[in-house]
Amino acid sequence: MLIWIIFAVMTGAAIFALLWPLSHGRVAALADASDATSLYRAQLGEIDRDLARRLIGPGEAEAARAEAARRLLRASGDETDPAGETESSLRRRRATSALALSCVPLLALLVYGAYGSPGNPDQPLSARLQADPSRQDFALALSRIETHLANNPSDAKGWSVIAPVYLRQGRYDDAANAFAAAIRHGEPNSEALAGLGEARTLAAGGVVTASARESFAEAVKLDQENARARFFLAIGKEQDGDAPAAITALRDLLGTAAPDAPWSAAVRQRLERLEAETAGSAITSLAPADRQAAIRTMVDGLAQRLKAGGGTLPEWTRLIRSQVVLGDRTAAMDALAMARERLTDAAALAELDALAVELSLKETAP
Repeated sequence: MLIWIIFAVMTGAAIFALLWPLSHGRVAALADASDATSLYRAQLGEIDRDLARRLIGPGEAEAARAEAARRLLRASGDETDPAGETESSLRRRRATSALALSCVPLLALLVYGAYGSPGNPDQPLSARLQADPSRQDFALALSRIETHLANNPSDAKGWSVIAPVYLRQGRYDDAANAFAAAIRHGEPNSEALAGLGEARTLAAGGVVTASARESFAEAVKLDQENARARFFLAIGKEQDGDAPAAITALRDLLGTAAPDAPWSAAVRQRLERLEAETAGSAITSLAPADRQAAIRTMVDGLAQRLKAGGGTLPEWTRLIRSQVVLGDRTAAMDALAMARERLTDAAALAELDALAVELSLKETAP
């Protein structure tokens, strides 16, 4: 209803702007050119032209002017309406006013009906910010939290909510500031400190900086099982060139991980890569005989670990290939059979069958 009241006021203002000059301005544009005064003035002009063309003499012209002037004065004295305001001009002015009163609102309604949305309710931002958060889109919810924090900068809970959002969006500097504000205005906790360290690390392009390590160390002090902090501390050791310490830290992390931990696969993958790089670097510096013994020791260690339990398809594949390369086909066939027992999903079994064909171990297939 409010929108229609606003439209009515705007339409009235537009009509008033059109009618005001017609009612208070000069009306010469609408005056009747055939009234008596205009006729007598035209006669005076005609006398001057006849005199110029010598159609009449000066005396005759003077007499004609006097007569026209007397008629002009008489006509001017007899007028009761303003000069030029005849009945016909008044009708035209009234017609113009009626046209403005009718056409302007009609034209406005037609344009709004064609291009507007009169059926949609108004949706001011303040009302949307107060709406049910479950019905808001993500951007609006984020805007609501940011608006709240701008007015309440000491709200630690608000900062702890928005900090992980910034982190997922790749706004690492904003995330670091938000985590720092949550810690500053609230009780320091392990997750907030780990988040602060991760944001600082990612803001530095993946380098575990000194300030990030301080945050991770504080997080581990508060919670020794904080997997995120321990993982980045291990990466920091790797970046320092201390690969053995990084490997030990990653192994300890996996040793305390829950069987269904979502991050264990990423940690295991990084550990395998680091172990392979470290072993490869150490083995290449050995003599040929020692190198072969070192490789066999690594393969046996992998076999013992997989036999003890667990193991992924890439790990079983690497073990089987290594045993074939070392010439121990019996161990490779035993490892293949054990892998089939441990890995029961169809995709993994298909990969193992393809590996058996590739390495001529097909006879071990059940």
